Amino acid sequence: GEEHYNCISALHKSMRGSDENASLYWLARMLEGGEDPLYVARRLVRFASEDIGLADPLALTQAVAAYQGCHFIGMPECEVILAQCVVYFARAPKSIEVYRAYNNVKECLRMHTGPLPPVPLHLRNAPTRLMKNLGYGKGYKYNPMYKEPVEQDYLPEELKGTDFFKERKT
Repeated sequence: GEEHYNCISALHKSMRGSDENASLYWLARMLEGGEDPLYVARRLVRFASEDIGLADPLALTQAVAAYQGCHFIGMPECEVILAQCVVYFARAPKSIEVYRAYNNVKECLRMHTGPLPPVPLHLRNAPTRLMKNLGYGKGYKYNPMYKEPVEQDYLPEELKGTDFFKERKT
């Protein structure tokens, strides 16, 4: 019932708040109450990207490994796998940078009126002679061929200068 959602919320917020003791409590309360360990493991995968993100990119690896471990051995043996992951997450630095930036991109797409801007010609794939003749791929600079950073635009012209990590584009 409602306690299912209340407990997962408490676990999530305890990890976000870096409280390892409370995190373990809410995990054990759910598991000892019969919660599906794979449900908890799926929520940890989401937490790894949503709340820890780039502050510790290995968090996602930890979460996926915990999910796989739970899938392989099940309860009650997998409880320690989940406990390790939960404590790791509670202790990990947190960052919502990617989560926020991706939401800004989604908002930009939703708020856009009219057709979406076309892919710039130099970024288009040109597998046929016709496409090459139409200018697809023309002027594209293949970054690995250069020692120095390449000056090249990757966003459509109307979004030039937009930084989804710093602002909301509407």
